[in-house]
Amino acid sequence: MQSRLFWILAVCIGAALCIGGLSAAVGRNEKTGAGAMRADTDEYARRGASWVGTQALTISGETPLEISVWYPAANAAGPEETTTYPYTLKMGDPLGKVTIASYTGQAIPGGAYDLSHGPYPLVILSPGFAIGSSAYAWLAEHLASHGLVVISPDHAERLDPENELWRATVTRPQDVLTVLAFVDEQAGPGGQLEGLVTSDRVAVIGHSYGGYTALAAGGAQLDTQAFADQCEAAYQAGEPNPFLCDMLQPHWADMAALAGLDAVPTGRWPAWADSRIDAVVSIAGDAVMFGPAGLAGVNVPVLAIGGTADDDSPYEWGTSPAYQNTTGPRKVRIGLEGAGHMLFTGPCEPVRWYLKPLSAEFCSDAGWDRGYAHDLVRHFTTAFLLAELKHDPAATAGLAPERVSFTGVTYNAQGYTGDGNGQGF
Repeated sequence: MQSRLFWILAVCIGAALCIGGLSAAVGRNEKTGAGAMRADTDEYARRGASWVGTQALTISGETPLEISVWYPAANAAGPEETTTYPYTLKMGDPLGKVTIASYTGQAIPGGAYDLSHGPYPLVILSPGFAIGSSAYAWLAEHLASHGLVVISPDHAERLDPENELWRATVTRPQDVLTVLAFVDEQAGPGGQLEGLVTSDRVAVIGHSYGGYTALAAGGAQLDTQAFADQCEAAYQAGEPNPFLCDMLQPHWADMAALAGLDAVPTGRWPAWADSRIDAVVSIAGDAVMFGPAGLAGVNVPVLAIGGTADDDSPYEWGTSPAYQNTTGPRKVRIGLEGAGHMLFTGPCEPVRWYLKPLSAEFCSDAGWDRGYAHDLVRHFTTAFLLAELKHDPAATAGLAPERVSFTGVTYNAQGYTGDGNGQGF
């Protein structure tokens, strides 16, 4: 969520808020899409066996970092509660966080940990630029129901990409490392996460600039020259939207200073990674700033998924290079044919009234049903994480190319076989 289009939309939202207040109207604004998932192939799109709990915590420090946590919960009392999640954008002053829509989930606020099968693998979920973590609760809850602990940092940024995106490029991977350090500290005796989670099995996943964050935390390195070459080629070809070039290139010196470097590297930058990260999921993520050599630093399994009609994080600038140039033993590329960028954020039930004229950008997609797309993301992300973090043979087999056939989906994979024996397990 970083193009100029969204900055224009943000101005419109701000004007509407000042004029019209914060009323909401019930209703969905979505198109009929590709259809329902088949019952014989959607195993991992179905909710798992675990109850789910959720809570908000704060990592203390010079700059406190708020996090949202979803986890397997003990629930002897009965059904899970209905939870209302806001779909928020982080605006500049004086608006602050603006809720553009809401949707319901099922989780127990503050629920007791289910430690019977713990400690569980850790999944760090990085939201899209200036989007609140709860916009991805639909995915976080699902992963927790399959026996994973999901922690999502609230990156400190506002919807002012001209001034904020370059800063987020440096600080976001650092937030991931902060979460890992927090888990190390709090998962032991007497800690807030005691017995719940382990940092020995870790994945980082994210949408949009969260996909960039996941790749960076997994070992990808910025590459000044490769990015400059790509941008020059885009300008020469008259590509309509090389917005990342305009937002990052003028700020290389600022980024280097923020990263503690003496000068801007002429080629690859130092890696901002942790060797314990075992897998990366980039959902409509940005990757062009790394270049082929920078992406080669990711030598763990990668799942890259995106829409082929994405104008905000173009498929050929993000999803494809993340698959083609990373060097892990197993990887998957999924293209949702004709899909755009915001299909991967939260459901919108209801849409705020003042956003109805603009809701196509935030809450629907011209050719896709949002529920079907979310089922696909749940299915593939869950299967991938269970395969890589738990070495689940059934999940591994489900990623084999011969086992995958969904309407509207282009699928490529390396290293997964139908017998459930992934290379390197």
